Amino acid sequence: MLLLTFVLLLILTLIYKVWAYHNHWKYVMKIPGVRELPIIGNMLELPTDPVKLFKYDRWRAKHLYPIHRLWSFHDYYISILGPEDTELILANPVHNNKSQLYKFLQSWMGTGLITSNGSKWHKRRKILTPAFHFNILQQFVDIFNKETEELTKHLLELTVQDYVIDIIKPITNYTLSSMGETSLGVNLRDKNCDVYKDAVHQSGEVLANRIVKPILFPDIIFMMTSSYWKLRKMVKILHTFSTKIIEERKTLKTVDTGGNFSYSKRKRLALLDLMLEAKSAGEDIDDDGIREEVDTFMFAGHDTSAVALCHMLVILANEPKYQEEVYEEIISIVGDNQYPNWQQLGELKFTERCIKECLRLYPSVHFISRVAGETFKSHSGYTIPKGSVLNLYIYDLHRSPEVWEDPEKFDPDRFLPENISKRNPFAYVPFSAGGRNCIGQKFAMLELKAALCGILRKFRLVEVDKRENLVHKCDLVLRPVGEVRVKFVPRLKQQ
Repeated sequence: MLLLTFVLLLILTLIYKVWAYHNHWKYVMKIPGVRELPIIGNMLELPTDPVKLFKYDRWRAKHLYPIHRLWSFHDYYISILGPEDTELILANPVHNNKSQLYKFLQSWMGTGLITSNGSKWHKRRKILTPAFHFNILQQFVDIFNKETEELTKHLLELTVQDYVIDIIKPITNYTLSSMGETSLGVNLRDKNCDVYKDAVHQSGEVLANRIVKPILFPDIIFMMTSSYWKLRKMVKILHTFSTKIIEERKTLKTVDTGGNFSYSKRKRLALLDLMLEAKSAGEDIDDDGIREEVDTFMFAGHDTSAVALCHMLVILANEPKYQEEVYEEIISIVGDNQYPNWQQLGELKFTERCIKECLRLYPSVHFISRVAGETFKSHSGYTIPKGSVLNLYIYDLHRSPEVWEDPEKFDPDRFLPENISKRNPFAYVPFSAGGRNCIGQKFAMLELKAALCGILRKFRLVEVDKRENLVHKCDLVLRPVGEVRVKFVPRLKQQ
């Protein structure tokens, strides 16, 4: 009798799954798609080369706007390209959960703020939000200024050899060092940290390569590749480093006259200090959780800012008129021989519009993925079943001629208040939007402004690589392929 009951329940479960499966697919297959084959769907259609895949994604976006599907075997993905559907997803917290694509990052970052879902994400967001209060960000401006000075010194040394510089490495070192100071309270320009910096870069490359190659999605296949063992080695280095820093930080614990614990004797508090204090105060975060967030911010914080600043420098080199306007604004507000403070950075309105326009054309996070938390109908009338993976292509949203007039043109005036008011607010989401937007967006804007202040006061940027000739690849961030070259002419030499 027990066996019969078990078999009956198994049969009913299978019937339900087949019914639910069919119920999903009858809606999914109504959504526009490209050429498909039986059973394997679009698998053979997708290029494995990350550069070709990036171009293929742009082709699909152009021809299948504002929504289309991809599928293979039992998995399907719904691509979202229009502002109305983007709003339906990002503005509704029921769709807050990230898709399974983010699980690949967990070997390094665990279930930190980027990769976690549900109650854990809510708790972590609550703990980390005070770390980006303006009182803390004000203190970080000194770090950005110090690191910018180191960056401009290095660029000046490079111009002795050749005015034309591949900016990828020096800019990445700048943003990584800035994150080291603000997240860990550690100077990553110390030569002893080179192994850590190299591990950050190599881990990012391996993870990006896996995410764009569906054949590597199953763990059992990925574990048979050399990339898996390389990632394990790099992650061990990263975890050992961050764990050591956390343990060292704990030894600095002091108690003030009011009996409160503090984990830093420095005037400026790093993100790590604030998390240790949260743990001491009884918040729901342990040592492993602290390490998860340190690893998350070290990677996500430095890489996104690095590609944004590289694109910004190329644009200004290509747009000498706008470059001069930014320079004149910086000189008029900050001066030509002092570091900007918090208030002055806030007054750089034209510079901010240029940064926003750069992030429209080159959003550092060009793609995000969510899970539909409920069945809903798209703006164009298609039914999206609950549980569907929703891929939001921010790059294509930002360049859609349906939303932006002459979308390939660089025009900072798009972000004048009167022009912003004419657009759907979800037409521009470089930091995502809604309840799960980027917690570090104000941090990033301050860092980019501080860097531009230092660079443009020391150098005039001259075009080498044309903006339209930049080649990108599918990656965790919008990463250019090969060198990105700009000519740096020291301003003193122009006199």
